[in-house]
Amino acid sequence: MKNDSMLAEAQQLVKGIHELPTIPEIATKVLDMFDRPDVELEELAETILVDQVMASRVIKIVNSPFFKPMHEIKSLKRALIYLGFRQIRHIALTCSIIDAFDGKSGVFDIKTFWEHSFGVGVVSKIIAQRIRYPEIEKAYIVGIVHDIGEVFLSYYMKDMFQKVVDQLQGTPRGFIEVEKEVLGTTHCELGFCLAKNWNFPTDYCDVIAHHHSPQDATCDPTLAAIVNLADLFCSVRHLDYGGREWVSFNLAEEPAWDILKNFSPNFGDMDVERFCYELDERVPEVQDLVTSLFEGMIKK
Repeated sequence: MKNDSMLAEAQQLVKGIHELPTIPEIATKVLDMFDRPDVELEELAETILVDQVMASRVIKIVNSPFFKPMHEIKSLKRALIYLGFRQIRHIALTCSIIDAFDGKSGVFDIKTFWEHSFGVGVVSKIIAQRIRYPEIEKAYIVGIVHDIGEVFLSYYMKDMFQKVVDQLQGTPRGFIEVEKEVLGTTHCELGFCLAKNWNFPTDYCDVIAHHHSPQDATCDPTLAAIVNLADLFCSVRHLDYGGREWVSFNLAEEPAWDILKNFSPNFGDMDVERFCYELDERVPEVQDLVTSLFEGMIKK
């Protein structure tokens, strides 16, 4: 982390929460399997079946209008085959995070927040493919969880975070700038602390900490730059959760742009306008996916 004082402040704020949200061990186990190319379907199924609630949610989600199976899927194994390893990992992780904050009211609309998060995941995957980044699915998942610090603020520090949101309205300022003033830290440091508590992989934690400053990332600046640009694109292309009406950016001035051009020189020739149109076409897809996730989260 580039600012030890902000990290220390974030650690104190997180420690001050007596009932810190947790995610089931099942979610971290599924996430760990992401880095194992030899993982088998049977092992994944057995891991998820340990948590019957998670298993039933996966089955409910796979039968949702978003995934559109021709016939109702009733078993977890069939659901895993239909969805594939990649889909099941991010569904398990996201359901766990959503569930960790279940039953609480926050400052912003949580469904809109997840639309932004999944949007960043989708765009991160697209950018990763364009530059031939070797771990495309990792870019997707880290894109989804990059803003978990904002969720923490919205639910557990409502009064202070409301001040942040109020000060943002109608101004060109960003969350980071106002969070520093009001909180003495930002959602990046808070997200880092939360991810560490949840035993996320080190490179995930690093991107969460530096998704607004990819040049300071220590594990994988390229991955941090992918998520940074995806976040910026989504913030101006109808996948935002409030407070950023005035956001604009110049690619040539973004450190992330230079990082990605150094990684893949041809990326600098990208037709940005066409790329934005492509993103607009993906917005309904992202919204449908989040609707399916939330319908799958309804407890019976």
